[in-house]
Amino acid sequence: MTILLSTKEVAKFLNVNEKMVYTLVAEKALPATKITGKWSFPKHLVELWIEANTINYPKTLQPSAGYQNLLILAGSNDPLLDRVITLFNQTYPEFAAVFGNMGSMGGLRAMKQGLCHIAASHLLQDDEKEYNFDFAGSELASMPAMINFCRREQGLLLARGNPRGISSVGDLGGSGIRIVNRGLGTGTRLLFDRELEKAGLAPGQIQGYEREMPRHLDVGLEILSGRADAGPGIRVVASLLNLEFLPLRWERFDLLVPKEKFFEKTVQSFLGLLKVETLKPLFDVSAGYDLKTTGQIVYPS
Repeated sequence: MTILLSTKEVAKFLNVNEKMVYTLVAEKALPATKITGKWSFPKHLVELWIEANTINYPKTLQPSAGYQNLLILAGSNDPLLDRVITLFNQTYPEFAAVFGNMGSMGGLRAMKQGLCHIAASHLLQDDEKEYNFDFAGSELASMPAMINFCRREQGLLLARGNPRGISSVGDLGGSGIRIVNRGLGTGTRLLFDRELEKAGLAPGQIQGYEREMPRHLDVGLEILSGRADAGPGIRVVASLLNLEFLPLRWERFDLLVPKEKFFEKTVQSFLGLLKVETLKPLFDVSAGYDLKTTGQIVYPS
């Protein structure tokens, strides 16, 4: 639940007088909303505003030199995210958004070097309940803001009709079954390797394990062409290519933003598109997406 501070409370929180608070509001410098004629201040946004205005960050997290109106996203591949980036470029012709397909870990490392504004990530933690926190904490000097993009269904993409009769991850070690894989550092590969371990399968037992594809769609196309029988991927690709799908789990797919970049115009304009009513027309959300928490701030909560 969002905690709202009064003018008096936010002045005490910031250690300034109330007159300064009104000045900051008038200058649109401080996050605020007017409810029944009175100013209220969402505490989590005030905390982000403080961190965004902190100037003594480690060098690795300093904003990199670049074009003011360029928005750089990096990390995990997702078809719906691709469409939102296209929508952003159409909606805001004064800005330009570009995406670097590097996998979830690649996105975090790009953020560490100050190379992107937003990292897309879905790295499952060891507890198999939470996502991204441990990885961001170990890679970055300061925890970024985390905004949920969607939840999506992960599993195995299978040839149409499932001619090999694959009913579990354990079946992938069967004679003659060929798979295609995702690259190291992707959240999908991390999940797949854990499922193989649970099934008692070693990579060397699986034909095609070393064949890595850069995108979910590429995995699906390899299976559609008959060059592979199965591969890890998301349900939406199975729906697009009319493939079979063996579900493994629903996952949380987040967008991570360094706090010093959170209030930049390009970032806020992009995050402003993360609404169910905006994303729903872009894709058939019944095909493996859940948008109930889209746009919600995961951290700080």
